[in-house]
Amino acid sequence: MTLTKQAVADKIAAYLQHRLTQAQLVDWAENAMMDGEFDETDTAIISAVVARLGVADVRAFGLTWTECEELLAKLGFSAKIEIVSA
Repeated sequence: MTLTKQAVADKIAAYLQHRLTQAQLVDWAENAMMDGEFDETDTAIISAVVARLGVADVRAFGLTWTECEELLAKLGFSAKIEIVSA
């Protein structure tokens, strides 16, 4: 399966929405890097973002909200926050 910017953005969104843990996101990114099937028109951007996600479990790198916003922007997306009652 070819990995697109949309698919990567969806994974980041799932992480931000707590549908994926950080460990699951990192595992997905590491597997995606090994498979290496990126959309040809966006290979450089996609591989850079996925590589960054793949090291999010290393203390020195982590993954902040701001970094997620920056990664989404590189992919051509932005994040919106919606506050709802619990």
